Amino acid sequence: MINEQIKDKEVRLIGQDGEQLGIMSTREAMKLAQEAELDLVKIAPGAKPPVCKIIDYGKYRYELIRKEKEAKKKQKTVEIKEIRLSPNIESNDLNTKINAAKKFISKGNKVKITLRFRGREMAHMHSSKHILDDFAQELAEIATVEKAPKLEGRSMSIVLTEKK
Repeated sequence: MINEQIKDKEVRLIGQDGEQLGIMSTREAMKLAQEAELDLVKIAPGAKPPVCKIIDYGKYRYELIRKEKEAKKKQKTVEIKEIRLSPNIESNDLNTKINAAKKFISKGNKVKITLRFRGREMAHMHSSKHILDDFAQELAEIATVEKAPKLEGRSMSIVLTEKK
C-alpha cells in the first residue's frame, strides 16, 4: 500500500535515511513524504502500529523485483525423470536403462522407475518386484531409495535420488 491507500490512524514512520521518526498519524506522515517529494509505503502491515517508510516507490519496486530474480537464479529445480520397464525385460535392456538412470542422477534429477504390467502379467506382479530391487541395488553407490516399491494400479514404481 502506498500514499492514500494507507487507511490506518497511526503508523510507525521510518525516514528516507532509515532513521526512526516515531509513531504519528497517517496524515502527518503523508505530509512529511510530500515535503520530501517521495512516497509513503507500508512495509510491515502486520505490525502494531503498521510500519511505513518514506521512499521512492518506483525504486523500491525495482529493488524488490531484482532481489526476487537473484533468489530465482540461486534456486535449483529438481526434475523427476521416469524410466519404464516391463516384467520380462532382458539383462542388456536393463543395463541400458540403468545407464540412463545413472546419467539422470548424476545431473541431480530424481528418477522414478516404473514397472508396467499388461494383460496376464498382472497375475505375477509380486514375483516381478525383484526387478525394481535389482535396479536400486545396481545404483546403490550413487543413489538412495526415496520411495520404496509401491503398487499403483497396473504399475509398480520406486523413486531414487542422488546420495548426499
